[in-house]
Amino acid sequence: MSARPRYAYLGPEGTFTEAALRQVASPDEAEYLPQSDVASAIAAVRDGQADFAVVAIESTVEGGVTATLDSLATGSPLVLLREVLVPVQFTLAAAPGVRLEDVRRISAHPHAWVQCRRWLAHHLPQVVHVPATSNTAPAALIADALRTGGPADLGFDAALVPPPAVQTYGLDVLAADVADNVAALTRFVVVGHPGDVPPPSGADKTTLVVHLPDNEAGALLAMLEQFAVRGVNLSRIESRPIGDALGRYSFSIDAEGHITDERVGEAIMGLRRRCPYVRFLGSYPRADAVEPTVHVGTADSDFVGARTWLRAVREGRAT
Repeated sequence: MSARPRYAYLGPEGTFTEAALRQVASPDEAEYLPQSDVASAIAAVRDGQADFAVVAIESTVEGGVTATLDSLATGSPLVLLREVLVPVQFTLAAAPGVRLEDVRRISAHPHAWVQCRRWLAHHLPQVVHVPATSNTAPAALIADALRTGGPADLGFDAALVPPPAVQTYGLDVLAADVADNVAALTRFVVVGHPGDVPPPSGADKTTLVVHLPDNEAGALLAMLEQFAVRGVNLSRIESRPIGDALGRYSFSIDAEGHITDERVGEAIMGLRRRCPYVRFLGSYPRADAVEPTVHVGTADSDFVGARTWLRAVREGRAT
């Protein structure tokens, strides 16, 4: 590892991912390595070009970020070390001189477009979406055109960008607060190489990828029962195609608790017995610090006590 840790993230400057990264390490503490997409950021860790990656994994509007889920589900093992939350709002911005009534094409990351579609349908019903690789990529293109003397036909008239990008890239605001959900949040995770699992904080998540047995009635129920009978709540479960045949899916799961918790460890052992593939993606502190509800009979002491009693029965010391 270099003198300063290297963090790959979705760039260029000013993205929501960079805002998440700044919660993890400041530019003075770490080397920022902007990437063109999420898969490239994760690949940079696997290839040794970066020590860590910061990537979006879930939003309150769109749910799981499929590029992240799919990249983590296969390939050499990586783990999640931490999560951070970033409020997400958007500004419709353009080069100086562009008027709102002149906008016919808007460049935006697909997630940004979805989060603003009701506002766009109401105010600009005829506008066309021009997909962008990140939330600030179109802002950087406008700034480059202005710097080189433009105007250049960039293929779009305006862009949906994070509010700080307006000043960073020298844009004009056409409309502020255009997101449909004022409470929108995106959850980001820090991805690194496997090692010693961080100790439990008391308010943790454990993330897993699980495949089900093929052509087995009740396989999904059997998987969920591993958690239910041990009192482990799931905060997220999503299916993703495995990719080798139609009808074959894996499940990306966030469970409340830490792998060192007796109930979580027992559930994961149950999955290992029942399912053909289980990938552990880490146990890490929850960003909201909410502690899980521990139901009667599922505390660590309950599991330890039950094992102690069973050992005594097997040895003839109890009945």
